Amino acid sequence: MSMSHMMRAIEISAPGGPEVLHEVACPVPVPGAGQVVVRLAYAGVNRPDALQRAGAYDPPAGASRLPGLEGAGHVVAVGPGVTRWNIGDAVCALFPGGAYAEYAVTDAGQVLPVPEGMTLKAAACLPETFFTVWSNVFMRGGLQAGARFLVHGGSSGIGTTAIQLAHAFGARVFATAGSDDKCAACTRLGAERAINYRDEDFVPILQAEGGADLILDMVGGDYIPRNLKALAEDGRLVQIAFLQGPKIAVNFAPLMMRRLTITGSTLRPQSDAAKAAIAADLEAKVWPLLSGGRLAPVIDSEFPLADASGAHARMESSVHIGKIVLKIGN
Repeated sequence: MSMSHMMRAIEISAPGGPEVLHEVACPVPVPGAGQVVVRLAYAGVNRPDALQRAGAYDPPAGASRLPGLEGAGHVVAVGPGVTRWNIGDAVCALFPGGAYAEYAVTDAGQVLPVPEGMTLKAAACLPETFFTVWSNVFMRGGLQAGARFLVHGGSSGIGTTAIQLAHAFGARVFATAGSDDKCAACTRLGAERAINYRDEDFVPILQAEGGADLILDMVGGDYIPRNLKALAEDGRLVQIAFLQGPKIAVNFAPLMMRRLTITGSTLRPQSDAAKAAIAADLEAKVWPLLSGGRLAPVIDSEFPLADASGAHARMESSVHIGKIVLKIGN
């Protein structure tokens, strides 16, 4: 599979809104030891990309400064020590940055095969959300069959993934969303109750069910004390983002009396070894469900690479349901 020396990519010209994303020509990355270069057909668009664009989420040291954390395509180069992947393999991958481009490089442990029967477009929507949900809901949050699980932002890329995974593994799923159409999408995916937060308060609804055993939240702000009220005894709150801010006063006495746990994580700063462990767990436990068609990413819309700014504008409008993708190549 041939490679050129230069590629099309999207750069952030300066911190700001979607308009600061511009197409440029830059050198194709070269794999180092243990790394793989993927020629991308599609890349997924995620909230952390917008945070980076705004100047609030820097890439890890040594990573590409270009935005983009996930994509799918074909392997075109491997570095020393890589034994699993071969030129031409159809893969999807988690990237530390740089996926808004024709080529991107990542650690070989963060590369996964495209699930059987799945398109590259769909596979490009898997890594960021599935790594995030699996590591936080199942590995960190310990979700079990029969447990009551609440996810906020149920119609987002993270939310649609969390609903499907939790339902597939036997949990009772509750979700919040901001419109009746979004709530209907959540119930179609497996939520037994979708709560339109503009009309209803999720706290008494969950309390009436006995409380949530696990809550996945990306809102923060005043949702944090409300989440704690909605938890069952010994319940766990897993925080993965703060759309309404990270700082709020919390009374810790109820946490102690009800034995609550607050935890959370961000994916990008974790080590290659930690991400590889998540990838291995996903391949063993989730990839068979994707290959069998029991799970599939929900795709909202597609934009050409050159219109990454339009993709970001749609994501930040919050009208989308599911994932937004950039079409890059074939």
